[in-house]
Amino acid sequence: MQASRIVIVDDHGIMRDGLSALLDMEADFEVVGTAADGKMALDKVTSTKPDLVLMDLSMPGIDGANAIELIKRRFPDIGVVVLTFHREDAHIHAALEAGAEGYVLKDDGRSELLSALRNVAAGRSYLSPSVCSRVVSIYLETSGSRPMPDSPTWELLSSREREVLKLVAEGYKTREIAEYLSLSVKTIEKYRSSMMRKLDLHSVSAVTAYAIANGLLTQ
Repeated sequence: MQASRIVIVDDHGIMRDGLSALLDMEADFEVVGTAADGKMALDKVTSTKPDLVLMDLSMPGIDGANAIELIKRRFPDIGVVVLTFHREDAHIHAALEAGAEGYVLKDDGRSELLSALRNVAAGRSYLSPSVCSRVVSIYLETSGSRPMPDSPTWELLSSREREVLKLVAEGYKTREIAEYLSLSVKTIEKYRSSMMRKLDLHSVSAVTAYAIANGLLTQ
């Protein structure tokens, strides 16, 4: 199995060195670069084309959330996992809205970080249990209410869009969903876009939060 290539972004040198040493011990990861701020991160990602970026949030100059947005705009297929001390709603919301697929706290253990990276490398989103409940709360607060599966918003979806929603929330990639449902990739993309538009969801993490909040899956 080919190792996932990773760029580590953190403004503390000791943290970068420690994370590099930790990940280099894992056969399925290869650290291909490090950066100390958002601008360096974009430059490093551009030159190395990694599979994953492990991103801190609080950095001088271009901060983590803005760096994620810039990276995702140019390289949408690169997975981003946030590793931070911040558990506040504003930071979580900013990172996920920018396009991060994973969010882990520096207070979490080594196994939590590795799980996040492996899940995102496989095309799934991953929220640390430490922040998962906060993500659901953010979704409920921004949506204004708790829409249950029999609510008008859920009823807006066709049966096929509901299937796609659940599969997206469970972490399946568009091609995998297409194969599972025996439909074309283009058709799945249309269902996915329509479902997210009807529910006013703008990221995979938001889809996951909606699904968790409505009891459509557990995490």
